[in-house]
Amino acid sequence: MLWKSPPSLKDLQARHKDTAVEQLGIEFTEIGEASLSARMPVDRRTVQPHGILHGGASVLLAETLGSCAASLCLDSETQYCVGLDINANHVRAARTGFVTGTATPVHIGRTTHVWAIEIRNEEGKMVCVSRITMSILSR
Repeated sequence: MLWKSPPSLKDLQARHKDTAVEQLGIEFTEIGEASLSARMPVDRRTVQPHGILHGGASVLLAETLGSCAASLCLDSETQYCVGLDINANHVRAARTGFVTGTATPVHIGRTTHVWAIEIRNEEGKMVCVSRITMSILSR
């Protein structure tokens, strides 16, 4: 398993209390062998004036998943991670329901991690594809 000490979904949710994650209604949904998933509502909190999912909300979901997944691969007593770079391609609009993001590792190195995040609508169609690079630092 990829994770140093896999938390429960309840633990992950509790870590994000009183943050943007909670404010946008993001819910962690699955901890896989080498993936982490969460869903986010497409509602008044996450849409732009045209009534479609705001690209920034998609990036927030992607960064949440990538940085959280990277942190789960570390010894939290001696290491932590910060984002170096994130990019996103918005490929389809979402207007209602939920989108679900899944982060999977591209590279798990000693000093950097790269994670790919796919965000899909309820029909399984790609809404956004993102990649985040994390810097691994010593405490």
